Amino acid sequence: MIGIFGGTFDPIHYGHLRVALDVMEQLQMEQMRFIPLNQAVHRQQPGTTGSQRLEMLQAAIADQPGFIADDREIRRDSPSYSVETLQSLRRELGSQVPLFLVLGADAYAAFLQWHKPLEIMQLAHLVVMQRPGHLLPEDPELQAFTDKHLATQAQQLAESAAGRILLLPVTQLEISASDIRQRIKWGTSARYLLPEAVGEIIARENLYGGCTTPGSESK
Repeated sequence: MIGIFGGTFDPIHYGHLRVALDVMEQLQMEQMRFIPLNQAVHRQQPGTTGSQRLEMLQAAIADQPGFIADDREIRRDSPSYSVETLQSLRRELGSQVPLFLVLGADAYAAFLQWHKPLEIMQLAHLVVMQRPGHLLPEDPELQAFTDKHLATQAQQLAESAAGRILLLPVTQLEISASDIRQRIKWGTSARYLLPEAVGEIIARENLYGGCTTPGSESK
């Protein structure tokens, strides 16, 4: 069983890493593949290059067994559509391996407006990460879609390769990449928001317009 966690990761931080570990452990996955996008479709383009974000990602997960940095979208010179990424993975892994597309509740709220959402469901399960006690938006179309595909127990997802939706409570930390970028831009510390190895790369490459080392207090 393999998890797929996509995003800009600009930069990757503990909010990403903690929830990914929660999901991998709760669902007993062999791998969690982090896939940084190249060209964003529904959001602002990243301010750093794909190679810079990939380097930060590799540094962040180097000591965590099961975490893998997957550069397939960085290598693809086109918009990053989830359906194409999943098709690529299926060509490599075959049709029988359960794949889990991991996404936050906010992203899932717009899932039916994604590129080819029904084809995505044929390629993978969806794992929707939720804050404990928080409900999905009350959208009738999304609710009907969720009810149709909902798995009530995690083990149901291991019984097939794709097609189910699991709502999974996780430890969500109130950390945002945009806040980290702003802190670095203004010369304040991002310590304890992201791994030190990531902060070292940001400082070395002078990313985000910073004027101090991101992992240390400004003086």
